[in-house]
Amino acid sequence: MQIQVKYFAFFRERLGRSSDQIVLPESATVSDLLDYLHTNWPQLANGLKSSQVSVNLEFVRPETRLSEGDEVALIPPVSGGKPENLFKITKDSIVAQDVIDPIQSDNAGAVITFLGTVRNNTHGRATSYLEYEAYAPMAEKKMAEVAGEVREKWGIERVAMIHRIGKLEIGEVSVAVGVASPHRKDGFEACKYAMDRLKQIVPIWKREVWTDGEEEWVKPDPVYFDTKPNDD
Repeated sequence: MQIQVKYFAFFRERLGRSSDQIVLPESATVSDLLDYLHTNWPQLANGLKSSQVSVNLEFVRPETRLSEGDEVALIPPVSGGKPENLFKITKDSIVAQDVIDPIQSDNAGAVITFLGTVRNNTHGRATSYLEYEAYAPMAEKKMAEVAGEVREKWGIERVAMIHRIGKLEIGEVSVAVGVASPHRKDGFEACKYAMDRLKQIVPIWKREVWTDGEEEWVKPDPVYFDTKPNDD
């Protein structure tokens, strides 16, 4: 099938043209198109990571199926604007502002945050430190899926999640979740839901190292294949 791809701003300047006619397999998705663009024009790689895509004047997700004659537009980030979501695995220290800044909005009456920190014991057993490991690309993808569930249940568009990996000392922040909502009740519920789902379906593991020298790998709430938690 043949589709039209329109380029703006960064993309237009890098390619030196405003559109292309591109031929893709009949079953191709938006994700397949982005892979095609990345392979054929690697100079677009950085922009593709942070851009949005519209098909026939509507924003779409990567899994959206394309059809013959579709008009696809690559939408670069707007200069000076803030992202509405953030899903990140990092080795850097985390502070609350890391999940507040990306989601703050004039129409948000509540910005709810949760910080998970390393405590000094587990069930009374003294902890020396924790180590976290993640399958980062899948983890960030699953975080985005959790945000989609939040949007479906509460209509909340602005969600941020960051999880740290590596060695963490007592008191350091391991995970941060932020939700911006018009109303605080929905915000509190959505933030709790997002954290619970992160523990269930995001592939992150921790190694607990106790002061007596023993250690154990732990994966909290291993419910990888369920649909969604009950509302009760």
